[in-house]
Amino acid sequence: MATISELYHYPVKGCAGIRLRSGRLGHAGLEHDRRYLVTDLSGTYRSQRRDPLLATIRPTVDPDRLTLAAPEAGSIAVPIDTTSPRRPVTLFGSRYTGIDQGDPVAAWLTAVLGAPSRLVLAPPEHHRVTDGRTAGTSAYADSCPVHLLSATSLHALNARITANGGHPVPASRFRPNIVVDDWPAHEEDHALHLTTGTVELAYAKPAIRCAVTTVDQPTGTRAGPEPLRTLAAYRRTPAGVAFGAKYAVLVPGHLSVGDDFIPTTRSEPDLSGITETAVIP
Repeated sequence: MATISELYHYPVKGCAGIRLRSGRLGHAGLEHDRRYLVTDLSGTYRSQRRDPLLATIRPTVDPDRLTLAAPEAGSIAVPIDTTSPRRPVTLFGSRYTGIDQGDPVAAWLTAVLGAPSRLVLAPPEHHRVTDGRTAGTSAYADSCPVHLLSATSLHALNARITANGGHPVPASRFRPNIVVDDWPAHEEDHALHLTTGTVELAYAKPAIRCAVTTVDQPTGTRAGPEPLRTLAAYRRTPAGVAFGAKYAVLVPGHLSVGDDFIPTTRSEPDLSGITETAVIP
């Protein structure tokens, strides 16, 4: 059994996460999660991989508007527009559509990021099937609707980092939706089916880590090489460095900090070829 210790959603992909005490979980993830997307003028998505200053933009969602705030840029309130014409957007090479949210927020984002940008909203007809052992759906998340991270796994990683003379990294570097505690390190590699109350999650695939984990989230600056340097020494797979897991939502419901997650099906980890090597300089 695991306990939910932290919950987060990310209304705008790549921007700061919002910590929740509770939230409604739908088939596409926690309510509002990655519902908005920042793009360049061609419609290609922006990410902290290329635009780490996205991390400094803090969104707030109200019933009829989105508010964005950033250091030294003030804030801007964006009325939620669900009726304007759709425009094409590109996410990881796949084509979708988005509803452009207008010129004022585009100008604000352009000033903050220092690059021409637009903001789009996933339209009601947005249809996306995510991959993995269990298929799911999501708005503009990297892939699956739920990203789960074990606090125990993070503690084990930080023990390795500090043993090598580095500084521990917070959970925010990994941008999880759910952080669980009270189970063994890397149990998320094994848990194929999780339940809490009426909610049911099914394992999709390991979370393959990228350069976003080297971005200091409060400042939007690159602070590498950790945690990738240490993870590469013991969590390397043919697909990349794995840490945490992605899940599909089988049965939606309500989640709260303190809820117990019960793994009802367990198997060997889906990490074929994982290797442990000497620490990479």
